[in-house]
Amino acid sequence: MTDVPVQQPASNDSKNVKLIYILYLVGVVVGITSLVGVIMAYINKNDAPEWMQSHYQYQIRTFWIGLLYVFISALLMVVVIGFLLLLGYYVWLIVRCVKGMKALEQNQPIANPKIWLF
Repeated sequence: MTDVPVQQPASNDSKNVKLIYILYLVGVVVGITSLVGVIMAYINKNDAPEWMQSHYQYQIRTFWIGLLYVFISALLMVVVIGFLLLLGYYVWLIVRCVKGMKALEQNQPIANPKIWLF
């Protein structure tokens, strides 16, 4: 049986990644914090260890894909389906942030940071 080596994060990098996930979750109520989070992800992604770069890539994609979902939802607000899509976006965002924080707490990279769903 082989053990997967556990990565030891640099404390600042780990705190930054966790803060970005929290900013995204707060963004459900206060939208501007998501913008702050993606800016932080862009600033910190190149200086982080390789396994942590997957978290930054995942966070950046979460922002841009989420922005697309919100834009489509806003266009469809004329009909009821826009509200349902917006609710789906919130669920999607929460699941992605929780998944990312769980992987971060275990000092593991995101398995597939380019995925659109979860």
